[in-house]
Amino acid sequence: MKLAYDPTHFRDSLSLEEMIFKVADLGYEYIELSPRDDFCPFYKYPKVDKQKIKQVKKWMSEAGVKFSSLLPLYHWAGPDEERRQAAVRNWKRAIEIAVELDIDLMNSEFSGSKYEPFICEEKFVKSMDELIPVFEKEGIRLNLQAHPYDFIETNTGAIDMIRALDRPWIKLVYSVAHTFFYDDGVGDIAKMLDDAGDLLDHVLFADTFNHKAAYGLRYIVNPPDAQVTVHQHLNIGEGDVDFDTLFRKLREMKFDGIATNAVFAYSDKAEESSAIMLKKMKEGLGLS
Repeated sequence: MKLAYDPTHFRDSLSLEEMIFKVADLGYEYIELSPRDDFCPFYKYPKVDKQKIKQVKKWMSEAGVKFSSLLPLYHWAGPDEERRQAAVRNWKRAIEIAVELDIDLMNSEFSGSKYEPFICEEKFVKSMDELIPVFEKEGIRLNLQAHPYDFIETNTGAIDMIRALDRPWIKLVYSVAHTFFYDDGVGDIAKMLDDAGDLLDHVLFADTFNHKAAYGLRYIVNPPDAQVTVHQHLNIGEGDVDFDTLFRKLREMKFDGIATNAVFAYSDKAEESSAIMLKKMKEGLGLS
């Protein structure tokens, strides 16, 4: 198992070099490199050249850490066709960067809109038709997650789409912070992990509240029909997720993929949050 850290807490406050050494200081061996403006920004073309890649590899070696995966986010599921084409270009460049960094796994989201699911699915499949040959040529694996607001929000929907793509190197990310979107507020983690089975390759750890609780009044949005989607990425134990069941199921499944600290809520106390999460993840996964 690879125990990784998503350094979102530090994407604005630390340089790329400082972030790499900080993650090592926090006690993590692996970095899940999420979007940042000076590398692979959200939805924009990567800002990386050969010199920067050479520097990053040097810093990683000196810090004694490795990349578990590269996490790009682009609008490859549309619904706008020009944005989709730009996203495919971005993806091709990001794949090149992953190869140069000796990263063999990328993880991402379906990245569409829940309000146009049919169009977004069509665009996503079109993008995958273009990108699957590139992934296979370069030997890069892909893990995908359903996400709140996306055209696929549910665990079942993500599993069905991954199976529809029918490639052994495309697998599932289970983001714990999305648990109550994955099955419409039920939060039955045991069933969802059983459904995922051998597709489960990557778990993002963070707590969240059940937005369906209190008769749907856990969050009150005005006006009531506003098109918004809310969730959190909190420390374990601060929300409503059943982590006892989650950890028990992962141990029973002999989960051996990537386990990432994906807490984003505490940039003002990132080191404290990291220590809490590292301790609880190790205990729960039986690594301590």
